[in-house]
Amino acid sequence: MQRSILDEAQIHPAARAKVAAHGADILKEVQDAVAANAIVVVGMRQNPFPKKARKLLDQAGLAYKYLEYGSYFGGWRRRLALKMWTGWPTLPMVFVKGVLIGGSDDLERLLKSGELGALP
Repeated sequence: MQRSILDEAQIHPAARAKVAAHGADILKEVQDAVAANAIVVVGMRQNPFPKKARKLLDQAGLAYKYLEYGSYFGGWRRRLALKMWTGWPTLPMVFVKGVLIGGSDDLERLLKSGELGALP
């Protein structure tokens, strides 16, 4: 599978710096958390699915880092950089051992199957 990403050659040189800088702060924060923690959940207030993912991890006795960015009423521009970076369209974004596994339903499926513990 290869995600469609606009080739840098197709971005005018005057726009490249703006494209590269968009959301750099939030990306660095998430990338640093993913590098430092076995499990990271990225979510937002008022969304029941990040809460579901955290509850599943708590019930499984698994430690995780939770990062929360905004709510339905704000913060979407910051979160957009994460969606562009990962290609994942919704929250939460659950990372296990540096790998984006998807959202709360994906986490639940991997926990039930035992596959979560088998990730490298």
